[in-house]
Amino acid sequence: MKNLKIKDNIMNTSFKIICALLMLFGFSSIGCKENPQLFVGRFTKPGEKGLYVYEFNSRNGNLELSCEVDAGPSPSFMCFSEEKGLVYTANEVMQFQGLFGGGITTLKYDVTTGSFEKVNEIHIPHGGPCYISLSDDKGYLFVANYPNGSVAVVRLDDNGVPEQITDTILYVKKTPDISNAHMILQDPAGERVYVTDLGLDRIVIYDFDREAGKLIQLENGIISLPKKSGPRHFTFNDDGSILYLINELGSTVMVFKVDEKEGLILIQTLSTISEDFIENNYCADIHIGKDGRFLYGSNRGENTIVIFSINEDGTLSLTGRVSCGGDWPRNFTIDPSGKFIIIGNQKSNYISVFRIDRKTGFPAGNSKNYEIGAPAFHKFVLFR
Repeated sequence: MKNLKIKDNIMNTSFKIICALLMLFGFSSIGCKENPQLFVGRFTKPGEKGLYVYEFNSRNGNLELSCEVDAGPSPSFMCFSEEKGLVYTANEVMQFQGLFGGGITTLKYDVTTGSFEKVNEIHIPHGGPCYISLSDDKGYLFVANYPNGSVAVVRLDDNGVPEQITDTILYVKKTPDISNAHMILQDPAGERVYVTDLGLDRIVIYDFDREAGKLIQLENGIISLPKKSGPRHFTFNDDGSILYLINELGSTVMVFKVDEKEGLILIQTLSTISEDFIENNYCADIHIGKDGRFLYGSNRGENTIVIFSINEDGTLSLTGRVSCGGDWPRNFTIDPSGKFIIIGNQKSNYISVFRIDRKTGFPAGNSKNYEIGAPAFHKFVLFR
């Protein structure tokens, strides 16, 4: 009997220790989420909500809508501060708060309740912001405005809330040379800021003055591309030595070596569409797979995802193309596990989810489709 009591005490003590550890690391907390959430932004009509949040099952790729949120008009692109629980949405409109221009709406996410609170709205000059990114030190937002070709820098306060526009650059406005800034992003090292200008067929490279919040164009900071290339989105490899660019109008992917003196050196150009496709095509998005072996791009018109394998020297080899599952794949993302690709088919008004074949890199099988009006942006987020 004495031995049984000792054994029971040991078991009870072990159980209490395990429970304490679970509580300590938050596994039993209400707000702890096993899977990342998929945030989807869309173009809206008056009275509609533009942010949809889905619970994502990383085992089978299923999506379950958890809430719809008012993130201001047409939140077509977003970035996130996962540490501070903030969502920054670019409101792609030409009038915001009664003023000519676009806007940024900032939301605070409560991980324990799953609720959102609008904490800030700020007007962005010149209108039509289509891209927004967070600086590496989490102190600024970078914004690209498409219709009037401009970029803006927004300083954040200690809580991560936008407080002041510190810089605005307006590019050429006169026809036929109309600027259309489409993307703005720091390199992986946080040293330079890159802007694609679809209208002027160029990439502009800046240094960033963190104290003043100003963009300073490099001496070799304008990289001219062939006419009617239409540079849209880009991505870097892990160490930032290679930049991959997708061209909306030219239906090409370009590979650049990042060079300290020359800025960018073009080393390869490949078509994104098949030789026998003769209709109009407009490329949109570009991403590298989670294991770094494949590069993906979307074709609006051919309605395909093009897949390239990435060679050891950073150059690309065409692997193939597959259907995007719908019409007009504006934006897509790959889940954190690398098992699934989620494609926003804007004109079909739904999201398509494909499982990725790990060996070939191809989106495989039939897609699972989830209805949503005019999806424009998709991103997996796991708030802490």
